[in-house]
Amino acid sequence: MDRKRKKRTSNKEWKSPADGDARIAKMKDGRTHLAHKAEHAVDLDTGAVVAVTLQGADQGDTTTLDETLGEAGMAVAEQVGREVELRPNEEPKVNVAGIEETVADKGYHSGAVMQRMKGYGVRSYIPEKKQKGQRNWTGKQAEQQAVYANRRRVRGEYGKSLLRRRGELVERSFAHCYETGGMRRCHLRGHKNILKRQLIHVGAFNLSLILRKLLGAGTPREWKNRAGQVFSQLLRFLLGLRKAVSPIWLHPPAAGPRKEPSWPCNT
Repeated sequence: MDRKRKKRTSNKEWKSPADGDARIAKMKDGRTHLAHKAEHAVDLDTGAVVAVTLQGADQGDTTTLDETLGEAGMAVAEQVGREVELRPNEEPKVNVAGIEETVADKGYHSGAVMQRMKGYGVRSYIPEKKQKGQRNWTGKQAEQQAVYANRRRVRGEYGKSLLRRRGELVERSFAHCYETGGMRRCHLRGHKNILKRQLIHVGAFNLSLILRKLLGAGTPREWKNRAGQVFSQLLRFLLGLRKAVSPIWLHPPAAGPRKEPSWPCNT
């Protein structure tokens, strides 16, 4: 009976008895799993993760963008308030105006998203998906203006540079937290528990950026390797110095009678 249905893995019909927040989703490798969707908001100047959200895996990118952007805006506003409180007479290192630009991949592009970004007062740099034919803009003048403005910004040199930095910094945070950090497969249940674990991972990632800025090494393993490299370079320098300096006799060898060779010599 189950084989005759057109869609056998629907979230409306199936639910995990162990984790009610998990949703059926198709993974990047084509497999189907009960999963959760994580999003990062990354500062493109420093590479630090500003906000992390965990949402249902059945929601699209155009739906989840608003929550992530809101969390990032609240984090930036909190940081601005802390800067004013701790250093009132100094120039703040955080943008007082908050988030002014948003850079994302083409999965987040839609006319409605562009219109919402314009309403938020945020300049968007989101590439478009390839579409067949021409779009019908009848009755969608505001949406058309927002889409065309985003297209113009993306095609500029500044927009291209932002997209290159997005591919470098945003994807790096995902690689460190989920690939190297092992968070791609999580054994916790519930959004709250997984989000706590996720915040620990992201906090460690941001801490590595601070350590790399101060010490030149972001992880203890890298710091150990740096120390080993310094020791090996010092040892190599001392060995080279030893070869370069000729031996010096402190006492001349004692002079004695010249020994004749023991073999016969014909002259």
